[in-house]
Amino acid sequence: MTKSEFHRSISESTGNESNICQISAIKGGVIVYSDCWRGFERDSSANVNSVTKGIMAVLTGIAIDKGLIGGTDRKVIDFFPDYTVKRGEKTIYDVTLRHMLTMTAPYKYRSEPWTKVCTSDDWTKAALDLLGGKAGITGEFKYATLGIQILAGVIEHASGMKCIDFANKYLFSPLDIPEHVMHGDSSKEDQFEFFMSKKPHISEWYSDPKDTVTAGWGLTLSADDMAKIGWMLINGGVYNGKRVLSGEWISEMTSPVLHLGERFGNMYYGYLWYRPDKDKPVFAAIGDCGNIIYADPVKKISVGINGTFKPRIYDRAEFIEKQVIPLAESL
Repeated sequence: MTKSEFHRSISESTGNESNICQISAIKGGVIVYSDCWRGFERDSSANVNSVTKGIMAVLTGIAIDKGLIGGTDRKVIDFFPDYTVKRGEKTIYDVTLRHMLTMTAPYKYRSEPWTKVCTSDDWTKAALDLLGGKAGITGEFKYATLGIQILAGVIEHASGMKCIDFANKYLFSPLDIPEHVMHGDSSKEDQFEFFMSKKPHISEWYSDPKDTVTAGWGLTLSADDMAKIGWMLINGGVYNGKRVLSGEWISEMTSPVLHLGERFGNMYYGYLWYRPDKDKPVFAAIGDCGNIIYADPVKKISVGINGTFKPRIYDRAEFIEKQVIPLAESL
């Protein structure tokens, strides 16, 4: 399939690809394909939803590399000395960063209390209030978008910087990704608009009333930005000759830890990054609506895809492998 044929197929799609706004592919360190649809330009950004979690794992690794955190065995509560633990709560003292990164941390709810957290004045504290419980640490996988908010607080307390400033200085700037600004509004109406909007975003990151970014969602990136992050990881943490992240952390972060069920496509899970196939070194950061950073270290191809809100689109790995990778390999 030629580039023009591929572009037309996305333009005319009425199915899973009908919400794609941008696709970018880097092969061997060079952008070989970058295209846009639905009113987006190359420098436009989209809310990449849970791809944000994968970026938080990268930022955690950078903080560990810099000696700010110590390691994944550190207890989460150590980073919040001013937090008052609720009476009777004991499990929270045993929760480590590794539990957070592998989604095996325990929480005191059946379903995520979005309204309670996202209408509070301090989303990190509200997330801490949910951590723990009488069942203790079971090692069970429990996907928790709200819980990952705690990682933003960890980075802020460990570094003495706002998480967005840490990301701009140590991740975005070295990768020539535009400086991000805080979104600046967190009302219920604005949250809905942010999720549902079909319009391009600026380079921003959703934030709570304390100006702490949302760690589980709400980062906006262009497809070029996403592909750059994937390429940096493929290249062992180096981008344009600059060391951004250690190879040791990348290996740890992308190694399969858990085998997920049917709800998650029977994929494997590392530290907030997925492994579509345990026997292949491909890894991905995946978000709702088909947002994805896909990295193949063997073929040395990184792909970024973003899109606007569309329900029931989760994983585009197969689409990438069948259509985008062959196109990139031909260029």
